[in-house]
Amino acid sequence: MTAETRFESFWDLARLDYFDLRDGRLVLADPRRFRSFDTHTHLALSYGLPNQVDLLREHPASEVYLRLDTPVDLDVYANKNFASADLQRMRTDLTLLSLTPLGMRRTHTLPNLLRDMDDTGVSGCLLLPIDLPVLSKNAETYLRLTANQERIVCFGSVHPLARDLPGKLDRQKAAGARGMKVHPAVQLLSPDHPRCMKLYSLCQERDLMVLWHCGPVGIEPPAGRRRCQLPLYEKPVAENPDVTFILGHSGALQMEQALDLANRYPNVWLDLSCQGLRNVRHILEHGPTERLMPGSDWPFYHQTLHLAKLLLATEGDEPLRQKVLWDNAARLFGLS
Repeated sequence: MTAETRFESFWDLARLDYFDLRDGRLVLADPRRFRSFDTHTHLALSYGLPNQVDLLREHPASEVYLRLDTPVDLDVYANKNFASADLQRMRTDLTLLSLTPLGMRRTHTLPNLLRDMDDTGVSGCLLLPIDLPVLSKNAETYLRLTANQERIVCFGSVHPLARDLPGKLDRQKAAGARGMKVHPAVQLLSPDHPRCMKLYSLCQERDLMVLWHCGPVGIEPPAGRRRCQLPLYEKPVAENPDVTFILGHSGALQMEQALDLANRYPNVWLDLSCQGLRNVRHILEHGPTERLMPGSDWPFYHQTLHLAKLLLATEGDEPLRQKVLWDNAARLFGLS
């Protein structure tokens, strides 16, 4: 297996033994060879107005934000592969176009997610809504859409500044939420803010996990970047030992500090989404392998981006590959 990390496009990943090109789509070469779980996915999000995207409509292709014709380097943090024009296109799609049914986001639907999972041998996924204090119902929408989807574990989202935190948590748990997504950079509250601390306490009472967006990624606004620095995450972890905290992106650009938290606190898990191949190998070597899980951050990235890194990093170690790709998530979420 080549150690090369640079590819002319996503389709060029078919040079690896793991993938093939079929009907213009990049797919897992042998679906029976690998079984995996994707711990970090989203559908089109909406704020201010009801979601204008038909989330049950299938489109011929999923227009992921890192375009499939983009040159890709597996060794860097995922967003380092964006060209500046594509970054601006993504920001417009996530903001102005979020009020419309237009743009790339129109393809970020449930059927497209499931089809891309089928293509890449992903047996199950964790779906993550993000809500604001008012004028957004992403969690309610996601939970309703996935109520009968056996392959999807869905989290809820209750903004810490929202009214009636206990009631909202109870309603989302009754609708099927297994945990809460908390995004300090989008929701603009530090993870150790008193209202966040109240949310974690309520999650602990209800046996709900928490998946954080964890760490700065370098392309967020400064106000968001200040609120997701790694030192801000230790207090909640230490003071809520019965809450399972999943560090989304393994701390992003502050991976070493996130890895230190996971090694010191048994209630901390790492979601490997977006980390570069070198960092993935480092985490696999030095981290708690029983608390590591894969993630794609679909629809920002095609699932083959994170799969290529994990498959390369575990080449020759099938027990470790099985543990990280599927077994850990299956144990945490009670999957077969």
